[in-house]
Amino acid sequence: MIDRLLTEFSEGKRAALARAVSIVENHRPGADTILGALHPRIGRARRIGMTGPPGAGKSTLTTRLVESMRAEGLTVGVLAVDPTSPFTGGALLGDRIRMESVALDPGVYIRSLATRGALGGLSSATRDAADVLDAFGLLRVIIETVGVGQSELDIARTADTSVVVLVPESGDAIQALKAGLMEIADLFVVNKSDRPGADRLRKDLDAALHMRARSDWTPPVVATVGVEGTGIPELRAALDRHHQYLIDSGTLTERRKARWRERVMDAVDQRLRARLWGDPGTQEWLAAQLDPLDAGTTTPLAVADALLARKGET
Repeated sequence: MIDRLLTEFSEGKRAALARAVSIVENHRPGADTILGALHPRIGRARRIGMTGPPGAGKSTLTTRLVESMRAEGLTVGVLAVDPTSPFTGGALLGDRIRMESVALDPGVYIRSLATRGALGGLSSATRDAADVLDAFGLLRVIIETVGVGQSELDIARTADTSVVVLVPESGDAIQALKAGLMEIADLFVVNKSDRPGADRLRKDLDAALHMRARSDWTPPVVATVGVEGTGIPELRAALDRHHQYLIDSGTLTERRKARWRERVMDAVDQRLRARLWGDPGTQEWLAAQLDPLDAGTTTPLAVADALLARKGET
């Protein structure tokens, strides 16, 4: 079954792409085989992360970017990371509905993924799905995430270029930067820039960015009005400039190697957790520690150290 799927995937069949994404997203049997077979094909797509507060217009901007890219003949994949439904565990699919205008384009593939409670709104499945879209031959992969804040550092570990979208009413820009956005943003977008306060927000961002020392890349601040398509050419140009900077500076290779390092570490963590907590002997031993813990004669940290020492001896 997996062999046939991989054959159809290689033939460019979108149904095979959808099935492959589903298998790796849900860690179904065959996921490791698929990812292993597709690994040599990974590395052609530019990965763009879009993040920002709810209501900033990320989906509208993403749609406009897709339209612009398609006008140049580029194929595009979009991973819309939605809040996990508390009832079904699935994604709410809101972004896919909002991107309906490009969803039927044969050169566009849109997939909504659930956060599954992952820190920063990104699960390991998001990175795996991005690999699948890359291996399918899509030239641009846009990853749109929910929320904004310190936990959104995860987007920087997934994308080549991270775009932070803000709006005039999103609050104090300097406070937002203190929350960690300055560290992850390669570009800032002030969307809905026709609203009052947009000029002040752009100036505050520019001032804050030029006051700090980073690398030889200073994130530009691009003004857009997503619903009208205003500023999209400027945003595309800024994305291209950043990608060229990544190539010229060698940062692109460094980022991708760092991404592989984290993928290996994540895989080890997942396998160790599954092996440890799936062991009946470990569960039985842990159950025997609950009475001493409840009585206060030991501590959770002491039990954890004892468990690690015990597993190290076996």
